[in-house]
Order: sequence, then C-alpha cells, then structure tokens
Amino acid sequence: MSGPTLEDVAARAGVSRSLVSLVMRDSPKVSAGRRQAVLAAARELGYRPNLNARTLATGSSSTLGVLISDLHNPYFAEVVDGVEAAARDHGMDIVLGTGGRRPAHERRSLERLLQFRPAGLVLLGPVVATAAIEEAAEQVPTVLVARGVRAAHVDTVNDDGATGSALAVEHLAALGHRDIVHVDGGHGSQAAVRRRGYEQAMHRLALQRYLRVVPSEYTDTGGAEAARALLAGGTLPTAIVAANDVNAVGIIGELSESGVRVPRDVSVVGYDNTHLAGLRHIGLTTINQPREEMGRLATETLLQRLRGERTRAARHLLHPALVIRTSTGAPRATPGA
Repeated sequence: MSGPTLEDVAARAGVSRSLVSLVMRDSPKVSAGRRQAVLAAARELGYRPNLNARTLATGSSSTLGVLISDLHNPYFAEVVDGVEAAARDHGMDIVLGTGGRRPAHERRSLERLLQFRPAGLVLLGPVVATAAIEEAAEQVPTVLVARGVRAAHVDTVNDDGATGSALAVEHLAALGHRDIVHVDGGHGSQAAVRRRGYEQAMHRLALQRYLRVVPSEYTDTGGAEAARALLAGGTLPTAIVAANDVNAVGIIGELSESGVRVPRDVSVVGYDNTHLAGLRHIGLTTINQPREEMGRLATETLLQRLRGERTRAARHLLHPALVIRTSTGAPRATPGA
C-alpha cells in the first residue's frame, strides 16, 4: 500500500504541490504560516518525504530499516549480522540508523529511516518513547529486539533476562560467593528485567542480606565508574554481576588499575557473550544471548507480517545460557566468612 503523496499534502493544506516540495526541502522561501500548514497536513496524513526513487516507481520496497541504539556495543553489531543475513536470503537490503542511546536522537533517526519508506523496521534495544514506536508501527511492520512492548501491532524478540541474571547469581553462589553485587544497566533496555532476576535469585538463595545494586549503564565508562564507587565504599564484594559485557570490561579495567585481581579478589560475570568476552586477555564468564539467531528471527517475524501470514503480535522469548571462562572463581577469604 502506497503512502500519501505530495499532491495529497497539497490538497489537505490548500496549497500548490511546488510549495509542499519547498517545505519538504526546508526552503527559506516559504512563510512561517504556510510552512506550519503544510507540516500539519503532512503529520495528519502520515506523509514523509520519499527518498527512495524505486519505491516511488513501484509502490513497494525491498529495504528494511534497522535502528541501533548504541554503535559502540558489539552486541548490536552481532544482532545486525543476523538481520542482514536473513534479509539477504530474501533479496532485501538494510538501511542503518543509530541514536546513541539518547531518546531524542533515536526519534530523529527513526524518522529518517521512515523517510526511506522501508518495507519494515527492526529496532534494536531502543530507548525512544513507546509512543514513537507505536506511531512508526502504524506506518510499517515493526519488530523490537531487546525491548518489550504491549502494543498488539508490534512484534518482539527478547532473551529471558531475569533467568539470565539468575544463572549468573547461581553460578557465583555455587562457587561459594555470598556478597554478590549487581552493577545494573540504569534506564537501558532490559536493565530492569535483569535487575529483577538478580534480586529474585538473591532472595531465593537466602542471600538477601547481601543484596546491593550499583546504578550504572551499558557502557565501559559506566562500569569503570561503578567500580570506582565500590572501591571508595570500603570492603569490596567478592563477586559482581555486570549489566553487560561492555560494562564488565569497564569494571575489570578499573579494578585491575587499582590492584584488584580478577577473579582472585573479585569475580565478574558479564551478559551477552559478545566477541569481547571471548578475547584471551579478558576471558569473561558471561550469559549468552543468541545474537545472530535473534537478528534472523526478527527479520523472519517481520516478513511474516509483510506476507500477511499473521496479524497477532509475536512475542519470542529465547533462553539464555551460562558461558564459564576465567573471570570467575572461588571467593577470597574474608573476615567472619
């Protein structure tokens, strides 16, 4: 189904097609009053400038728009591998946008992707407001990866973050750890789910007296800042469940610079099992999300919508798994332990 045209906007606004074109090119030759009228008409009709000549000619698109929350997080790159591979299998291309983990930037990037009139959207860990996601999904089929949403016209692909965090806590407890801290992902996508899994596991293992959450974010800088806060607080925990792999690397780096050995003094567990975790000099124990599988599944889910095979929302929840490397071990001896 083709979208509204320049002519439609012109008719709604009561102006000429050429004036609408000038507004869409952000020309200074248009008065403020007419500009506002044209933009209001465009919003009402759901019109966006068509940047894809092929789509204009054929009325269909072979492009998928992919919004990446954070280009610096290898998790997203590895999910994109799966998205691109599945798209290629179906003769489609992808166009990438990013928002730098900032809602306003993501909103602009999302609008830009929609201007390409893609066949559908894959949003990876978006932090943009739910209303913006729902609005986009009214224009084209949309699937979220690493974020939940209740909207019936938006599909989702997630791992079970609560179970993943619990696996990390259970692994550390089995090694003998009790003083286990969670450095969380702040307001990042799925951070609340992982935090809840940590808290539930600590209660289930009767370790609630040690329960402690250090605010952070899904970055190495956030991990380093959290490690500094722990170092400044006096007695270190014997183990840390980090927000994700990048966050864990920041924690390990800061601890090492302060003379704290991992895992001899403090064990650290990450989340995602990105390529960073497997580097020999890091050897990070982590929780595996099947990143490429999630990307492929997101694309296949989108194509089901495009083919009209399904109208109800798909809610895919994949199972995480513990991957043990060298960043965890038995706890150090502590007074009164």
